[in-house]
Amino acid sequence: MPAVFLKNRSLVRVGGSEAQSFLQNLITTDIATLPTEEARPGALLTPQGKILFDFMIWRDGDGFVLETDDHQRDALLKRLTMYKLRAAVDLSTAGEGVTVSWEGESKGPVDGRFAKVGLSLVRQPGQHGIDDLDAYHAMRIANGIAESGQDYALQDAFPHDVLMDFNGGLSFKKGCYVGQEVVSRMQHRGTARRRVVTVKAEATLPPSGTEITAAGKPVGTLGSVVGNGGLAIVRIDRAGEAMAAETPLLAGDIPVTLELPAWTGLTFPSTADEASA
Repeated sequence: MPAVFLKNRSLVRVGGSEAQSFLQNLITTDIATLPTEEARPGALLTPQGKILFDFMIWRDGDGFVLETDDHQRDALLKRLTMYKLRAAVDLSTAGEGVTVSWEGESKGPVDGRFAKVGLSLVRQPGQHGIDDLDAYHAMRIANGIAESGQDYALQDAFPHDVLMDFNGGLSFKKGCYVGQEVVSRMQHRGTARRRVVTVKAEATLPPSGTEITAAGKPVGTLGSVVGNGGLAIVRIDRAGEAMAAETPLLAGDIPVTLELPAWTGLTFPSTADEASA
């Protein structure tokens, strides 16, 4: 059973009698329907609908744990405190580091993103595995699971860009939350054009940040890379046009193929007209 320690993850606990209502009115995740043994992705958005902070969230007794990148933790705590006002909510740090394990039995909440692809991946606070990041990232890349910092920059991506409308991290049924009007408009108008794709090549891929082009025109940018596999956020209308015209797609000067994660059910539009239909 692979078990990898992610030392750059930090935990924040939100407790108190109003913890659920506080978070439900603030973040993208519908936590009212969150089962006890599941971890769901979530985000706190800007008023313009872009991802300000992202995290995994699960129940912890009568409260919740938010697992986020250690570089986000202090700013996230500060932002939550700003929104708290007089709510009966307790905010605190809850430890450093998380172990993720898959293909076996382990205690902890199951990551709902990987459950979408039929993989049981458990997230457990503390160090219970080895520091083999490539194994985790290779598995994450193969399944089209994007993470901030490596695949997209905070305040630069909408939830739709990183497939949160498919992975359980974005609710369109609960009430208002910060940025909700923008993401709801994107959903109902079908205007999401940027999407996470898996990238494959015959040779080793160039580093993260390399531009993906078609006929010299930008299509997207490489994010996470392990060997000849990677993730990228691309304009699927532009990529679809290039693929329909059999125009080579290049990451730097390396020919690549792009695929939308099968668990999303998304397909590449073949023309600009189809993309806007």
